[in-house]
Amino acid sequence: MRIGLVGKPNVGKSTAFSALTEMPVDIANYPFTTIDPNVGVTWIPLPNPCACSDLRERKESSGRLDPSVPDDPREGSICSPNTGSCYGFRRLVPVTLVDVAGLVPGAHEGRGRGNQFLSDLSRCDALIQVVDVSASTDLEGNPVGSGGSKPIEEHLFLLSELDSWILGIIWNGWDRASRRAQAEGKRAIQDHLLERLTGIGAQDSHISAGISTAQKEHPNSQDISSWGHDELRTIASTIRKSMFPISIAGNKADNQVHCCTELKSELESSGGRVIFTSAEAELALRRAASTGLINYQPGDTEFNLTNEGEDKLSEKQRGALESISGSISSWDGGGLVGLISDVVFRQLSRVVSYPVQDETHWVDGDGKILPDAPLVENGTTAKELAYIVHSDLGDGFVRAIDARSGRVIGADYELADGDIISIQARL
Repeated sequence: MRIGLVGKPNVGKSTAFSALTEMPVDIANYPFTTIDPNVGVTWIPLPNPCACSDLRERKESSGRLDPSVPDDPREGSICSPNTGSCYGFRRLVPVTLVDVAGLVPGAHEGRGRGNQFLSDLSRCDALIQVVDVSASTDLEGNPVGSGGSKPIEEHLFLLSELDSWILGIIWNGWDRASRRAQAEGKRAIQDHLLERLTGIGAQDSHISAGISTAQKEHPNSQDISSWGHDELRTIASTIRKSMFPISIAGNKADNQVHCCTELKSELESSGGRVIFTSAEAELALRRAASTGLINYQPGDTEFNLTNEGEDKLSEKQRGALESISGSISSWDGGGLVGLISDVVFRQLSRVVSYPVQDETHWVDGDGKILPDAPLVENGTTAKELAYIVHSDLGDGFVRAIDARSGRVIGADYELADGDIISIQARL
């Protein structure tokens, strides 16, 4: 899963990226600090306890495992994640982040990094736009102190650039496609659009939705072969909405927050969400945690001082960290990690599955308990999960077993959140 961090220059995208991934990146108070995209991994908690909590309960009730002790360093968790971690049945799973160069008006015409910015977003499942809610920068990303661009202006120009980018792709070769449509009809247009947009991840369903919307919004243009700029822009906008759902991180909220009522209304109408945060504040907490001064987990609004922190931090430093924590806790949404979690589990409707080899002990071939927890689309089938694990399992799929119940399930069984699945295949 890939989520793109987008926005105009100098809004704090790279700071947000660093806070989420703990990767060092260039951060500066001027436009185009980021040239090439930064790619890293952040970790988000599953919305429900890890399945190892159920396994522990089963083992304890049958006398095969002693109850967890108070000083258990993993707080009861017994799984063995190949990636991420699990403490107190709070399982963290990976999400890939792509931090691209700042977007300026006219990018689709070559300004700034031009279409390279937009191409960097290809294959992203969703976008998080970082917006300067303090209005301290103009649309070009230049610091102005106050009176800069409004949050809604930043969002609308992003939509316009994305639509224009997609429109430019499908406009190329349109004359030839429209001539084909005179003889072949709608299918010729469908094929042209799919051919042009496959490179950015478009599927047949996206194309069909775009054509249907254009026919509804332009009822006087039923002759597809005569479609021009207006109809194609409607198609581009529809494809963008379905391919790149957008939510917003209202950054620099520790400064003055300008009215975002219009922005919230715009986002909620499209299924997105606005949360307020300070990327600098979240980065400060992550750095303090990484140096062992505080106990802090991504998405938390509070922290505890470690013994090392008690020894090394001055009263002034403690006060600064507590002030940061107080600011973050005053904003709903759980900060940057909370926003990504909302995008993944609500907006994209991802569910977690646990593929295992042994349905009795919930382990893989090496005896590791629930080692993998891939996030899959809602509606993913057992056979599709087999392909996600390994192509050979998909090709040789025979059946699957629901490890919780021991029930045999078929290839078309749609996975529910938290399913533990053993796949049987001819290899």
